[in-house]
Amino acid sequence: MAMSLLARARSASLWLFANWRRVIGVLLGLVSAGLAGAALFAWLGVYNVAASTGHFHIVDLILRFGMENSVKARAPDTTLPSADDADLIRLGAGHFHSGCAYCHGAPGIPITPVSASMLPPPPDLAEKAGLWRDGELFWIVRHGLKYAGMPGWPALERQDEIWALVAFLRRLPSLDPTEYRALALGEVKIESRDGLAIATGQVPLDAVGACARCHGADEAPPSRLVPTLHGQSRDMIVGALKSYAAGERPSGVMQMAASGLSERAIQQLAAFYATLPQPASSRPAGDPGAIERGAILAREGVPSRGVPSCLGCHGPQALPIYPRLAGQSARYLSGQLGIWRAALNDRSETGRIMAPIARRLTPEEATDVAAFFASLSPSQTLSGEPSP
Repeated sequence: MAMSLLARARSASLWLFANWRRVIGVLLGLVSAGLAGAALFAWLGVYNVAASTGHFHIVDLILRFGMENSVKARAPDTTLPSADDADLIRLGAGHFHSGCAYCHGAPGIPITPVSASMLPPPPDLAEKAGLWRDGELFWIVRHGLKYAGMPGWPALERQDEIWALVAFLRRLPSLDPTEYRALALGEVKIESRDGLAIATGQVPLDAVGACARCHGADEAPPSRLVPTLHGQSRDMIVGALKSYAAGERPSGVMQMAASGLSERAIQQLAAFYATLPQPASSRPAGDPGAIERGAILAREGVPSRGVPSCLGCHGPQALPIYPRLAGQSARYLSGQLGIWRAALNDRSETGRIMAPIARRLTPEEATDVAAFFASLSPSQTLSGEPSP
């Protein structure tokens, strides 16, 4: 029996070797016929592409199977740095409300009828996010999905922002409507409106685009990953918003927030925040050693490496185009220095100045100088003493 099978296999191999040209011709003919049939199928419009009719069940199964395996094959094998990081979750919540809830819904916010009619319809992420690993969620948020209407992240290089959204998605299933709105809107309150105001469009129906969701208004920003804009110069805020809107400063969060603003809106926002008093900080004091080392670096720089004094551009007497750093969160400042050191923000006017300077700092020096500025209050002078 075994000898018979071996003999048949040997005979088949000899036949293929002797007739390989004929075999290749047959295969090419089959491929050509298949391509011609597919082209005819498409030309005749046989397949109904209407989203209202849905896919054939077999087509839906094939597309879903291919999508899931494509994501699994490409997603990084990484996990959230910390699933309970309140700063990441808060930042992710703000962006989810403005960029994702319209299609995917949220606790207390149903998926819109238009989004529900998409093919495929966007899933309720409170139910579906748990089916994916952290790295897979990261990959989907970063790159989007073809043929599903799921866009990629506007700034692919800003992986820190993408992880913030993943952190929020991990928290989403446990939120009720009240908890969701507290995270997504912060101190922004939605006032009741009469029928006239709604009918005539005198006020927006929701605070989707409100800057105070992330940056605060009466209070400090709820996330330490977000800068405090209170009391910053009007010129600095205007310049930053215009750089984000033009894509010169990469940020999937801020590019979306700034791109739809008119010149008048930008000027009004800048004027509003410039006149706000600095909120009182309740953050704990940093490491005294880091603060002391950062103070020396901020005042003297590192001349041997071409690092100038930080206070020359970021103290209270600096040009209005530069931000004042006193009282900013150490975590925010460290993150921004990391972005510059990674050459992710070197296209804007101020970015072209800061990027080469930041690259000359060691990670430890960046941490120290961030701790120093975070330890100051806005009323302190360059020497660290209260201003008169």
